[in-house]
Amino acid sequence: MTDTPARLLQLLSLLQTPREWPGSELATRLDVSRRTVRRDIDRLRDLGYPVQATMGAEGGYRLVAGKAMPPLVLDDEEAVAIAVGLRAGAGHAVEGIEEASVRALAKLEQVLPSRLRRQVSALQAATVPLTSGDGASIDPQTLTVMAGAATGQERLRFAYRSGDGTATKRLVEPHRLVSTGRRWYLVAYDIDREDWRTFRVDRVSEPFATGARFVPRGLPTGNAADFLRQSMQALGGIGQNEPFRLVATFEAPAAFVAARLPRSLGTPVATGEHTCRLEAELGDSPEWVGLRLALVDCEFTVREPPVLVEYLASLGARIGRAVGPAA
Repeated sequence: MTDTPARLLQLLSLLQTPREWPGSELATRLDVSRRTVRRDIDRLRDLGYPVQATMGAEGGYRLVAGKAMPPLVLDDEEAVAIAVGLRAGAGHAVEGIEEASVRALAKLEQVLPSRLRRQVSALQAATVPLTSGDGASIDPQTLTVMAGAATGQERLRFAYRSGDGTATKRLVEPHRLVSTGRRWYLVAYDIDREDWRTFRVDRVSEPFATGARFVPRGLPTGNAADFLRQSMQALGGIGQNEPFRLVATFEAPAAFVAARLPRSLGTPVATGEHTCRLEAELGDSPEWVGLRLALVDCEFTVREPPVLVEYLASLGARIGRAVGPAA
């Protein structure tokens, strides 16, 4: 690449990814010599960008937080305003906040000076959002760690809690984050299970980028959004905790049903004085969802997903046999 300004912009874009870049890898990406990479790094430093170099046979570079924001990017007020807005949106799964916003947040927080980072944290802590109360609130730091690992192609460790409360430890190759508006999901290749999985981010804790690189795998179908959508539409089996779309109607007022359902299942909408409809994107086990619906104590019909319809049919038959001829 002979266009020096364009090469510097591409180099800066690579360095803003939260990882360390070996000089040889940067040279390959930019199609230049390692000596040219070193000269370009010096040019960025002259412009005020805090690029840190590590010693060793291979050596590496990363963009670190400096004493001030890099020049000609954002002033302090703009940086704080953007960081607070992105953290608020990411933390509460506001509809329309896409993965690109989370990647931007990861880059911004990486280079924020400590004094500005404290301002962002203080504003976030002092703000109480009005949410639907469905329990899907997410720590923005979890999203930024995941976004950084996916972008930097680093294996990710985290603790995961399934819909029935089972706690497991996971080691994955993160592919993409996907927002459905109400929830965030991570699409990743599970190393121990040797298969692709989707994880509800609000059930993830203690995420940690291991630093171990991986070569990205191709998804079995489409892009990450398509993969998640197909998982929701065609649940592979009962109890796998894959996300799915629930559609159910009730022969009771919406307020009656809402008072008897967990808020995590969503809010029923009135379709008449004594009827309502519930639609939700869920990652809970179908057995648990079916039992919660049955406890509402009114007539109801499940329209989707087929696997839940089949489960309720078998459950009803089993209960009928349990009471015997006396029924």
